[in-house]
This record gives sequence, C-alpha cells and structure tokens, in this order.
Amino acid sequence: MRRLWVPGNPPPAQRPEPPDEDLVDLLSDPFESTGDALDRLATAELRLRSLDDRRAVFLTVYTRMTEQVQAEIDSGGFENPAWIADYLVSFANAYRRAFVAYERGDYDAVPAPWRVAFDASLTGDTLVLQDALLGVNAHINYDLAYTLDEVGIDPDRETRHTDHDHVDAILADLIDVVQETLVDVYDAIGVPSADAILGDLDEQGMLLGLTEGRAFAWANAVVLADIPAPFTRRFVDWRLRTVSLGVAQLVRSASLDEYTRSQIRSLEQDSNAASTVATQLDATISRPTTVGSGPSVPDADS
Repeated sequence: MRRLWVPGNPPPAQRPEPPDEDLVDLLSDPFESTGDALDRLATAELRLRSLDDRRAVFLTVYTRMTEQVQAEIDSGGFENPAWIADYLVSFANAYRRAFVAYERGDYDAVPAPWRVAFDASLTGDTLVLQDALLGVNAHINYDLAYTLDEVGIDPDRETRHTDHDHVDAILADLIDVVQETLVDVYDAIGVPSADAILGDLDEQGMLLGLTEGRAFAWANAVVLADIPAPFTRRFVDWRLRTVSLGVAQLVRSASLDEYTRSQIRSLEQDSNAASTVATQLDATISRPTTVGSGPSVPDADS
C-alpha cells in the first residue's frame, strides 16, 4: 500500500545550557482552570523575556488571546461557557506539554510544528514577527483539532460549533494583536512603529488565515468523531502535520532584503530589553499567585 508522505522534522537545536528548572517546575503540572493557565503562562512569558528568550513572543500573543476569550465567558457571551472553559484549558495544556518536552530535551515528544517554532526562536534565524506566527500556526493548525477531539464536539454539536465560531469573531483581530505586541517589544529598544519593520511579513502573516485555520481544526475534529477507525486518526495526523509544516515553511521563507533584516536583528539583540523585563519578573514572583477558578479537564499527563 502506498504510504502517505510526511514532511521530515528538522534536527533540534543543540542548546549549550541545561533546561531551565524554574520553567519546567512552573509548567510541569497540568493546568486546572483558565485562571491557573493564564497565571502560569503569564509568569512563563515574563521569565522567558527576562532571559531574552524569543519563545516569549508567542506567549505574549497567546495570553492576550486567551484573556479575550475568558472575558467573553465572564460576560455570558457563550451558549455553553463550561465547554469553552474546558476547551481553553485543554488547548493551553497542549502548548504546555510541547514546551516542557522541548525544554527537557525530549524532542521526540514535541509535535513537529512546535519543533520548528521553538528551534527558530532559539537559533535566532527568524524575526520576532515570524516567531509569533510560527507559534500561532503550531497551536491553531496543529493543536486545535486534537483539543476539540479531547473536549468533544458532541453532544449538542450545533451549539458547540456556534461557540467555536464565536471565538473566531473574538479573535478576528489576532494579527492586530500580534502587531501591537511587537510594537511594545520594539518600543523597549527604540523602534517607533511596526510599519517601519514589518515589511511584507504583515501580508504573509495574514496567509495563516486564522478563521480558515480554526475551520480546518473543526473539520478534522468532525472526521475523528464521525469515523472512529484507526486509519482515520492516521489520516488526520498526516493532514495536520502536512498543513502546519507547510505554513511554517511559508512563514520562515518570508522575504526581506538583507539590509532591512540585519537592521531589525541588531535592534532585537539590544541587551537593555531583557533587563527591563527582569524587573517586571521580580515583582511578579514576589507577590502571591492568584489561581482563578473554573471547570477543569483531564490532561494526558495525569
């Protein structure tokens, strides 16, 4: 039988330093609620930024995105808020598992699109916007279908689909959030405007197609739910890997002239940026963590 083609994984970056035990300890245990996820992800973001680790860029975008959805839950905007809360927690746990496995050096346990995203952030081959979009791609074009399968699209599939689509509306400005986040980061090192640095990456980033990616995830979750056969999961696995790795390649190949790229990188490497964030991290760690309440979901690690 002809085998389905699966894009190969790039070799993982070889990190000279051991895992950051503070990050591993922070993210090892499954998230128990949306509040717990937001608290710990925000702390991880500050930790990474204080280390000048570019994996923080995606977390900045992701925590803002999750906060927007949580605010809509609190305001009664969903038909099934308990399901959406479970959805958010399961989704965050997919990222958490990938991050911890990568940090520990367990590369075989890291999904391929996350390997690409984390490797790129670590090696510095990409610009900050590309780091953000690579994370968004891995999380939406790969993780989301498995999240929907885990929390279940049945019963009341129509209601859950409506709520899933409502999240699309809330996140319709995700690219704007990405740009605003990058403006904040670059302002710390003296760059006044995202328009001056994004170039054609802005348009290429739009090719991620947030709405289309979330529709793709739902369609794959429907296949998994409606055709419970071993071949079905193998097919969905292949499709998610192929699409997410294809988008990752598109993001990584975004073109800027070498002069512009070198100017952006020189600004990104300004050492003053990390020390500014370290002060924020100290203030965060010194105060008690408030863990929010909310429905919990089972985690594959438990």
